[in-house]
Amino acid sequence: MKHLTVKTLLGFSLFACTAAYAQQETIDTAAFRKIRNAELTSSQIPQIAHYLTDVSGPRLTNSPGYKRAATWAVETMKKWGLANAKMEPWGEFGKQWEVQDFSISMRAPYVQSVRAYPGPWSANTKGLQQGQVILLTPANAMDTAYLASHSADFKDKFVLVTGGAASSAERFEPSATRLADTALANLKDAYMIDKPTIQMYQGYFKIFAKIDELLKSAGALAYITTGRNNHNGTVVVQAFGDYKKIVAETVPKVTMSAEDGQKIKRLILSGHKVELALNISGNLTTDNPKGYNVVAEIPGTDAKLKPQLVMLGGHLDSWQAATGATDNAAGCIVMMEAVRLLDSLGLKPKRTIRIALWSGEEQGLLGSFNYVKNHFMDGTTFALKPEQAKVSAYFNLDNGTGKIRGIYAQNNQAVKPIFTEWFKPFADLGAQTVTLSNTGSTDHLSFDWAGIPGFQFVQDPIDYETRTHHSNLDDYDHLIIDDLKQAAIIVASFVYQTATRPDMLPRKPLVKEKFVFDGF
Repeated sequence: MKHLTVKTLLGFSLFACTAAYAQQETIDTAAFRKIRNAELTSSQIPQIAHYLTDVSGPRLTNSPGYKRAATWAVETMKKWGLANAKMEPWGEFGKQWEVQDFSISMRAPYVQSVRAYPGPWSANTKGLQQGQVILLTPANAMDTAYLASHSADFKDKFVLVTGGAASSAERFEPSATRLADTALANLKDAYMIDKPTIQMYQGYFKIFAKIDELLKSAGALAYITTGRNNHNGTVVVQAFGDYKKIVAETVPKVTMSAEDGQKIKRLILSGHKVELALNISGNLTTDNPKGYNVVAEIPGTDAKLKPQLVMLGGHLDSWQAATGATDNAAGCIVMMEAVRLLDSLGLKPKRTIRIALWSGEEQGLLGSFNYVKNHFMDGTTFALKPEQAKVSAYFNLDNGTGKIRGIYAQNNQAVKPIFTEWFKPFADLGAQTVTLSNTGSTDHLSFDWAGIPGFQFVQDPIDYETRTHHSNLDDYDHLIIDDLKQAAIIVASFVYQTATRPDMLPRKPLVKEKFVFDGF
């Protein structure tokens, strides 16, 4: 997930970093070789990917699709022999929604299909609705006074908001890339958004809620936007806050491709009447508002170290327009394959290994943050719970399908020389960068907030930001299976090394500070 679900950049002070840490490392290269050979000869990544995407479908948090995927993951890890595999509730999420039927087409000035998708948690239309399109500029659409004064114009109309046309220059930019050595050597903080920016966006969301209210009261047929679209057929479809039980049903919502939006805009501006026909039928309930994570374990084998934990995970929830392959079935595929490798090879880690597949990440790290509050640290008093001291590290993967190229050490200077040593056996796989820089917007931040070493791997971007992120193109065919195999080898090796080294990984001093943001 790489959007506005972010937390504060925490002001941790740093340990002094010495070469002594690296010198203490004894790397089990024999285990690393076993892991690599097993993955390259008998990988189950294609099967895991198929079931989490094609078979489960879209995995909007709390939706039937999410529960299909979560149930399959639990049952599969039980079959593999993992212990304590279950869906664990973390608290209240909100509405459950899944589209049952959807169609949209242009009916005038001629009949043609358009590329568009229902907004998550959208209200239903009253059957097939046909009407004229009225155009709003983005500025007018955000001006609630303007909307209120023109409310009569919206009755029985489709309200379309679209901005300017794309620059032709973007056609000549590569859509998929890998990180060059120069880029890896100069990694900066990524996806980190500060408190004032978060507050600015929260202000926007209040305006969005007011817009919904005004358009519904005006009798608009639907609210259609082209949103943050990347053109070239990519349609980014997401929503903010509509999942909450306290949010009343709003006007039906649709996200349309930029190209179709621009065509309709040109037609209207040249004096042509444009009509659409729309049907949205979704199943929306609040029967079970709880959110659920998936967890499972490989028990430790050392009597003294078994109570300690090494955790790994990624978020299982996705958006609705595709099957969430790169965001973030990819991370879950790799993490499930990593624990399968460790268990099937009988490597017998000393510490207990716990995998967690999170829900509600796209709505603000809800699954991981509430898990951390439930298990490790009170979110109000900052009182540490006994289990917090027993977690050596949490490893996360949530930057698409690209191979692992390194790891963000999150300003933990003491851990940098350790990870540098661990990466040496994987230099031939293109992974060796350890940066002290931070990366945000995903579930390792929940652990970092609670004083637990939490890390996100550096990955090749491929076409994550240009095509697949939150879009209608985020499906199985945009996965690079060989990259996921490489990632599984490295993750399994890092997790195993963490679970067998004599000491837990070094920690930064804990700064007890309120989470700046908790949910969109």
